[in-house]
Order: sequence, then structure tokens, then C-alpha cells
Amino acid sequence: MAPAGIWSDLADLVLPTECAGCRGVRLSLRQGACASCVAELAALRPAPSRPTPAPVGLPGCVALGPYQGVLRETLLSYKERGRHGLARPLGRLLAEVVAEAVGERRPVLLVPVPATARAVRDRHGDHLRRLARQAGLRLRAAGWSVAAAHPLRALPRPDSATLDSAGRAAAAHAAFPARTARVPAARRAAAGRAVVVLDDIVTTGVTLAAVTRSLRDAGIPVYAAAVLAATERRRRG
Repeated sequence: MAPAGIWSDLADLVLPTECAGCRGVRLSLRQGACASCVAELAALRPAPSRPTPAPVGLPGCVALGPYQGVLRETLLSYKERGRHGLARPLGRLLAEVVAEAVGERRPVLLVPVPATARAVRDRHGDHLRRLARQAGLRLRAAGWSVAAAHPLRALPRPDSATLDSAGRAAAAHAAFPARTARVPAARRAAAGRAVVVLDDIVTTGVTLAAVTRSLRDAGIPVYAAAVLAATERRRRG
């Protein structure tokens, strides 16, 4: 799959006047971004990413790039600024990450990290489900066998400011209980497929580890995680 071509099929969108990547105005836009930002995003290549320290149970994780610059602004435009049309190009980029995380072409099951009911309301929809749908379309067009499942739900997490790392991990795990009625179908869908957990950003890895544990407890082993951006934690010194 060629990342450079990810923007070519969105010329029919009604585009805003602000670039999603640099937020420049009165620019010539393509897919909601100026030519410079499109080029920067298309030049990104997925690579393994792992926070330090990594939480117990975090699967192998691949990210498109660091959470900075044009990638950061484009994600913010999509998630926080109502630019839902960016789901398609971002989802196609996420497909590149999935392909890198899995390696050789094989059947995959995409499991996006679920959103809380409040997040879905605030963002007028589930932003990761939209990305997963577009990633699946891109992978299928490239000849992959792709299925998706949503066997978990998301509950609000308590304030973790007073918790140690073990306490935060436990709270995160409790925030992603299984949807009992959906688990059998998800298990069947996972048979013979590489299960890939999807998220937009990885910071500490706690969320991905918690979702992985909840899936494992439900009998759905996780092969890898794929994200668009990884936060680079700075050392204090």
C-alpha cells in the first residue's frame, strides 16, 4: 500500500478554509490540508513504539509517528474541532499502521478502543469506530481479509491522581468491561485472525494494556496494537 496516494480520492469533499494540519487560512487545500501538510503526513512511516516504562500486558505497538506537528494538529482537528471528514484519510493512514503491525498479509480482526457515552456525545459520534471502518476499507481494497468487533464498552474512570501504577492499571481494566452478548460473536470472528487493537494516541500505554487484558479475559487474544500517534515523554533533568 502506498501512503502517498491516501489523499487522492477525497477531492469531492466540501472543505473548510482552514488547513487541518497547520491551521493556515486562505490556502489551496486538498483533503482539508494544504500541500505542505499533506506531504508531511504522507511521508510518515509506521514504526514500533513503546512507552517507558511500559505497563504489564501492553502488546507490541506500532505508531505512524510522534504526537507533534502536523499529525497532532490533524488529529485535534478531527477529534476536537468537528472535522469528521478527516476520518477517511486518517483511517487510510491507520491501515498502513495495521499492515506494519501484522507483517505478512493475513486475516485480521480490528478492535477499536471503545469510547465512553459522554465522549461519543461530545464528539458527535465514535471517532475510533469511524477510523476503524475506513482502515478496514483500505485494507480490503489491498486484498486483506478484515473483520471488526466491538466486544467491550467504556465506563468513566475515577480520578487516578492518588493511585499508584497498580491502582491505575486496575482502574483502567475495570473501565473496559465485556459486552456479554457480543463476546461469543467476537470470539468466533477472532478465530484464525490476528486481533489488532486500534487507538488514536498512545501515551503511557495503560489504556491499550487494559483493553488487551479485558479482551484476553473474554477469550480473545490480542496480536498487536496500532495507533496513529505516540506521545514522546520527556525526561526531567
